[in-house]
Amino acid sequence: MASTAEYARCARRIEKLCESPQDDRTLRLQLLDEIRAVVDFDSYAWLLTDPQTSVGCAPLADVPCLPELPRLIRLKYLTAINRWTALGDAPVALLDEMTGGDPSRSLLWSGLLCGYGVTDVASVVFRDRFGCWGFLDLWRQDEGSTFERPEATFLASIAAPIATALRRSQANTFLTLPSGNVGRLGPVVLLLSADLEVRAQTPETEQHLRLLVPSTEHAAPIPASAYNVGAQLLAAEAGVDGNAPFARMHLTGGEWVTVRAARIGSNGPLERRDIAITIETCSPAERLGVFCAAFGLSAREREMLGLLATGCDTRELARKAFVSEHTVQDHLKAIFAKTDSHNRRTLLSRALGR
Repeated sequence: MASTAEYARCARRIEKLCESPQDDRTLRLQLLDEIRAVVDFDSYAWLLTDPQTSVGCAPLADVPCLPELPRLIRLKYLTAINRWTALGDAPVALLDEMTGGDPSRSLLWSGLLCGYGVTDVASVVFRDRFGCWGFLDLWRQDEGSTFERPEATFLASIAAPIATALRRSQANTFLTLPSGNVGRLGPVVLLLSADLEVRAQTPETEQHLRLLVPSTEHAAPIPASAYNVGAQLLAAEAGVDGNAPFARMHLTGGEWVTVRAARIGSNGPLERRDIAITIETCSPAERLGVFCAAFGLSAREREMLGLLATGCDTRELARKAFVSEHTVQDHLKAIFAKTDSHNRRTLLSRALGR
C-alpha cells in the first residue's frame, strides 16, 4: 500500500492534470494511469453520465466480461449496494466493506462478477452542485485481495477535482458548432428484450448507428448508451432508482444526441415487454440544459439564457425577470465570461446547436 506522502504527491499530480484542457477520453486514461500508481486494480469501467439523470454514456472500460456487456450493465443498474446514485456525501464505497465481507449480497457480484474472480470493487461517483458527471468502478481479482480504507480515502480526496474536470471537458464540446456532417439524426429506433438483448432494428437505424459507433462489418453497432438507458428503465420499474431513462451524450464536433428507453406493446407482463430505444439529435431545450450545467451557470443565469433563447431583447429580459436592464447586462456579461462567448449570437449558437 502507498504511503501518505505518495498519496499526497499523486493527488497533486491529478489536480494539476485536471486543470489542463483535455477531451474526456484522454483525461480519463491519464487519470487512470495516475490512480494506478497508488491504488492497484485489475479492471475498470468509467462512464460519463447525463448530469440530470445520472444515466451512463460514453463508457471507457477494460473488463474481462465485455462479451456479456448487456448483462453487466443490467445488473449494475439493478444493484442497490454502492450504486453511484445512492452515494451521499462520501463519494467512494467499497464492496467488501459495505457488505461486511459477504459480496454475495450484491446482485452485480452474485450475478456476474463472482464468475470472473472479482474479490472487491471500489466505486467512485463524480458529482458537483451542477450535476453528476460520471462514475468509476475499479475491480480487484486477486484471491483474497480487497481495497483498504486509506485507498478509499485517497479516491475520495480526488473525486471533486475530477468531477470539475469532467464537467469542463463536456463544456468544451460546445465550443465547436455542429459540423452538419451527420445531419439531424432520428429518431432511429432499436428494440431490446427485457434482458437487453437486441431484437430488431430497421436498416435506417443500422445505417445511422454505423456512422456513430464504429464497428466491424459483422458486429452490430449498438452504442453502450442504449444498454444504459434500457437498464435505467429496468431500475426505475424495480424501484431501485427514480431517475428518468434518458441520457444526452456528445458525439463529435459539437453534435449531441438524446437516447431514451420505453416499454412497447400491451400484451403480457410489463417486465417481459420489449424496450424501444430511440436516438435522436438533442432538441434545443435538451441541449440548453446540458450547456447550462456544463458551464456552471447559476439559477439566475440559466433563467436569463432561457429567456434569451426565446428571442427576448434586453428590455424584455428585464421585464420578464423583474430586474433592471443594467442588471440584465451584468448577468449576460457573466454568462459570456463563463462560456467563452463574445456576443449573443455566438452564445445562442453554441447553446442551441444552430
